[in-house]
Amino acid sequence: TDFTMMRMTHFGLFLVGSGLTCRPREYTTSDGQCCPMCQEGKVVGKDCTAGSGTRCIPCETGTYMNQPNGLTRCLSCSSCDSGPGLYIKQNCTSISDTVCDVLHGYFCKSWTDSAGCSKAEKHSACKPGQRIKLPGTSRDDTVCENCEEGTFSPDGLNCTLWTQCSERQTKVQEGSSMSDVVCSNGSIRHNYTLLAPFLGLAVIIGLLLIRGV
Repeated sequence: TDFTMMRMTHFGLFLVGSGLTCRPREYTTSDGQCCPMCQEGKVVGKDCTAGSGTRCIPCETGTYMNQPNGLTRCLSCSSCDSGPGLYIKQNCTSISDTVCDVLHGYFCKSWTDSAGCSKAEKHSACKPGQRIKLPGTSRDDTVCENCEEGTFSPDGLNCTLWTQCSERQTKVQEGSSMSDVVCSNGSIRHNYTLLAPFLGLAVIIGLLLIRGV
């Protein structure tokens, strides 16, 4: 985590400030002496003396130390909160921090090789009139793009071509990026054309009946 990196940086600056007079795997005490570092999973309980080496103590549960050091406190384990879309991929041990990863439907906003994901967000949902260009992954958000002219998407998933009305149909509603063309089966003019001969025949029959009376 950022806090861990800051603490390790401060430890490195402490060694630089002391002139790096100690050998590798040694640290400088507050009184300027060089003592052997503690191994991973442990920190300094007591500095070395002329007659004894460094006394190292193990990290307690919930803490860790992942490198040789001269620190007196172990680092706190990171927590994976399921609220922001994270889960524990690897539990914290005395020598390694918790590794977090993202739940399905989320992507990582802040990733480190040592601790995994520390911040996640839910994949964006494409709007009506758009389609999914690239599905979201655990590392990247969903990429959306607008539907092209002549296509529509009511749910923001895929763009579909507008319906083409047939010659026997009438377009009653134009298509948009969010809705399809609406066609009607037949037109008023077409219905009148079909009825005209029957209406004319009915008129002739009616006139003949009147004359016969």
